[in-house]
Amino acid sequence: MQIRDKVVVVTGGARGIGKAIATAFAARGAHVALVDLVPADLEAARSELAGLGAAVRGYPASVAREEQVIAALDAVVADFGRLDVIINNAGIIKDALLVKVKDGAVVGKMTLEQWQAVIDVNLTGVFLCGREAAERMIRLGNGGLIVNIASISKAGNAGQSNYSAAKAGVTAMAVVWARELARFGIRAASIAPGFTRTELLAKMPPEMLQKVTEPVPLRRLGLPEEIANAAVFIAENDYFTGRSVDLDGGLRM
Repeated sequence: MQIRDKVVVVTGGARGIGKAIATAFAARGAHVALVDLVPADLEAARSELAGLGAAVRGYPASVAREEQVIAALDAVVADFGRLDVIINNAGIIKDALLVKVKDGAVVGKMTLEQWQAVIDVNLTGVFLCGREAAERMIRLGNGGLIVNIASISKAGNAGQSNYSAAKAGVTAMAVVWARELARFGIRAASIAPGFTRTELLAKMPPEMLQKVTEPVPLRRLGLPEEIANAAVFIAENDYFTGRSVDLDGGLRM
């Protein structure tokens, strides 16, 4: 795929990894549609990316709300006339042990609210965005690409029953969609980052950051720009579909 003049939707695109991905596509001449929750964050990101010379618009929406996803993608097609790529990046974390035990007694457990909130955004949200993007890509007849941002937690990570289940799910959905949508010229893939230097991790105390990076063979956090480079690679390589790019510094070999 030639990126220039393509229309790229990035969910969770106003900050962190999503913003880095949006920036990488805008820098290569794509038109970018940012989907995120906070209008002020969207406008700040839109203004910054517009400085790269790309056409950029923001669409406030929750990916967990079906009607908002439909409205946002309808607006993207109305504004730009096409939809070529969607990067399903929006996600949240609400970590907790399945059961917390102290002195032989269960003193806590992951709540249903913690479970459901993460599943709603990180799994159902990806499903909704992928489904609605695919429908519009088929209708427009230009093919397209769906990229789900997963995580190395797809293999299971203590304290993340909800997050791990969701990230395993979005990885599997990319495989399913690659098989189902290939006949329409639509590819699907996933990217599984390891620990990445986002605002959340950057706020960790130095001793916590050291604990996080010690098991990584490269002994550092990933950069959002490195995740963005993987998304660009997938977009530009028309033979890449149904697979995951794992970017974890060698943490899971």
